Amino acid sequence: MELAQLIKDLALMLVVAGAITVIFKRLRQPLVIGYILAGFLIGPELGKALGIDWLPSVADEDNVHVWSEIGIICLMFALGLEFSFHKLASVGKTAIITAVTEVSGMLLLGFAGGQLMGWGVLESFILGGVLAMSSTTIIIKVFEELKLKGKKFTEMVFGALIVEDIIGIFFMVFLSTFALTQSSGGGNMVGTIANLLFLLVLWLILGIYLIPTLLKKARNLMNDETLMIVSLGICFGLVWLFAEIGFSTALGSFIAGSILAGTMHAERIEHLVKPVKDLFGAVFFISVGMWLVPADLWTYAVPILIITAITIFGKLIFSSLGVLFSGQRLKTAVNCGASLAQIGEFSFIIIALAVGLGLVENFVYQIIISVSVITTLTTPFCIGNAEKIYNFVNRLLPKKASAYLNRYTSDTQAEHEKTNNWQRFLGKYFPSLLIYSVILIGVIELSLRFVYPFLIDFLPEAWPQIVAQIVTTLLALLLMAPFLRPLAYPRNKYFPILFIKNKANRLPLLFFSVLRIAIATFMVVYLAWRILDINMWWLALPALVVVFLISRSDGLLGRTLQIEARFLANFNEKQLSEHAGSPDGASVQNLLSEQLWIGKYLIGSGFAEAGSALSQLQWGRIYNVHVVKIISRKKHINIPEGGQKLHDGDVIFVLGLKEQLNNFQNILPLRYPGIKEQEPPVTLRSFIAEQDSEHEDQHLLCYAIDVNKNTPFAGKSVKDSGLRSKMNCLIIGIQRGNYPIVDPDARTIISNRDRVWVLGSQKMAGMLIREGLVQDDDAAGENPEADMRSSEMA
Repeated sequence: MELAQLIKDLALMLVVAGAITVIFKRLRQPLVIGYILAGFLIGPELGKALGIDWLPSVADEDNVHVWSEIGIICLMFALGLEFSFHKLASVGKTAIITAVTEVSGMLLLGFAGGQLMGWGVLESFILGGVLAMSSTTIIIKVFEELKLKGKKFTEMVFGALIVEDIIGIFFMVFLSTFALTQSSGGGNMVGTIANLLFLLVLWLILGIYLIPTLLKKARNLMNDETLMIVSLGICFGLVWLFAEIGFSTALGSFIAGSILAGTMHAERIEHLVKPVKDLFGAVFFISVGMWLVPADLWTYAVPILIITAITIFGKLIFSSLGVLFSGQRLKTAVNCGASLAQIGEFSFIIIALAVGLGLVENFVYQIIISVSVITTLTTPFCIGNAEKIYNFVNRLLPKKASAYLNRYTSDTQAEHEKTNNWQRFLGKYFPSLLIYSVILIGVIELSLRFVYPFLIDFLPEAWPQIVAQIVTTLLALLLMAPFLRPLAYPRNKYFPILFIKNKANRLPLLFFSVLRIAIATFMVVYLAWRILDINMWWLALPALVVVFLISRSDGLLGRTLQIEARFLANFNEKQLSEHAGSPDGASVQNLLSEQLWIGKYLIGSGFAEAGSALSQLQWGRIYNVHVVKIISRKKHINIPEGGQKLHDGDVIFVLGLKEQLNNFQNILPLRYPGIKEQEPPVTLRSFIAEQDSEHEDQHLLCYAIDVNKNTPFAGKSVKDSGLRSKMNCLIIGIQRGNYPIVDPDARTIISNRDRVWVLGSQKMAGMLIREGLVQDDDAAGENPEADMRSSEMA
């Protein structure tokens, strides 16, 4: 029986690679270099260079190229599985500053080096991007061998590598977009950007809203085999979709991995696909070595040495500068810089993409592979001699400069970088503006790509085209409505604080508000213009009216909050499930009661609003805090109504998140100088456990209501549930699966299987028991300590 050539080639590749990697394992050298060497030995170029035709070599190069493409897909999928927004958030400012400084510096240095060697502008730019990517695989291996894992600087290096990988992904997006634009004569840039926005929306919707939900519902059906097939199906499905639209397969596989990275199955998927990744990844690195041309290595020896020097010294300098800029010591900076002084597997992928897109000549590929091999071998030397490099640099520096750098620790830097309310406001403003804008553009593009063509084919031919246009516009507007509301009128808790604190803040705040309304209006105008082809100026006023009406709808806001809750629950699914199953799970169960705090305040004689009702003060709407108890002339009023008035001498207990209480405390001297803090805030849990009133019927207590389809307020908003008006209790949180919604908005919809946490009195407990909303043995009304069923708060 004659074996297919592909099987023969695969046998040769794996046998040679297996033998060489065993030797490399013994010599404690990186396996990646072993794979490249194996590819070089069995590649067609070595036999040609030696003039020997009897050397065993791969015959079917086209099929091997397909296998190497699968290898890139598997490697990028695995990289995506290791990526998560939580991990990015945890790396801290040091990693971000280090990576951005290094990438920017290497882009400039690589570009300058390419230009000095006579390369083209595009090739020089790509060279800079390739040199900016360090090798995670090599660094991890060297850290393990030198027993450096766990050191402070290694965590900074890993954080910088995460940021580098993200920048590398965007670099690949740029290359794909540029290649598409070039192939279409440069006139399709708007369409290409629209495609990219469409893919980003698909990433958000599939990755965080739909796929985790579907996997969660099918959890009991997911054995190892099924989960691996489903995961790889998602991977190759997105690869196919990205390729159809014109972007790289590597980008599609990375996004597929990042989609699954936030689910509770992430680690299991990573474990299941590791053998597949190892196999096809090895094939990719072997194929990298196969295309090395010995003659080219000699021909381009000078550029190889120049770029090697640029890589080692450039990354050492710029990485160290980045760490210094973030406020770390010089010694820490040098350790980080020495660790990052190489290029590796991500650089292979980028240069392979660039060659495949026809953006660079093959000789650049040869040079980059050679530089990677050399810098891989020099990495242990650089890291091992970081102490000597630091001593050398320290001797070169003037004493004053050295003393200043060593004094400039991260602790003192952090002290100087304390954020203020403006920074927090803008930190919420721009990300939400970007996210909702991208989602809305994505909805418009989806409507144009799928809904409108479907209606054109579906509706009778006798119907005019305008019918399909109007129906598409209305459907798109219906899908956009839940996102137009938070885009135009976001809930930013820092807005009222800034508005009240300083009159000088009001004009810029007004500008930011008008900007969001203008963008929301433009989205409606853009939708109608793209589909109905009406002059934009005629659409401006009707669009503004539509945005205003949408913003007034409580039902739409409730739907928006429901979408947000699902989005956040899925986004945090992995972390929440890990904590829920961890030995210290009780700390997670207490999350709600630990997040909410209660402050105690005294109404003094200087309170100008004495005699005003709580509803007139509107503290809940403006400051997001709630008065949950008033002691007036020794009378305890739990969960006071909006009509309850405040008088001199009253003691009030105010509930809110810690940050909200801090904002309220800061605003008191400016707005309500007659109110004084009587005791520092404590957590709700501590407050309930430590109430020292004489009578238990004066206590504030917390209870959980498990909602099912027969619960009277299931499907209703917090405001319409009737719990406040009928039971005289305050809904302080909703547990949705493992996700806690703390201090929910009044328009939040209460869903089946939610657990609703309410705060109230002993009288409220009796009413809840009579209504069958809680069981008698769950109420624990006789003992506030035992009543810490609130300790089960998620």
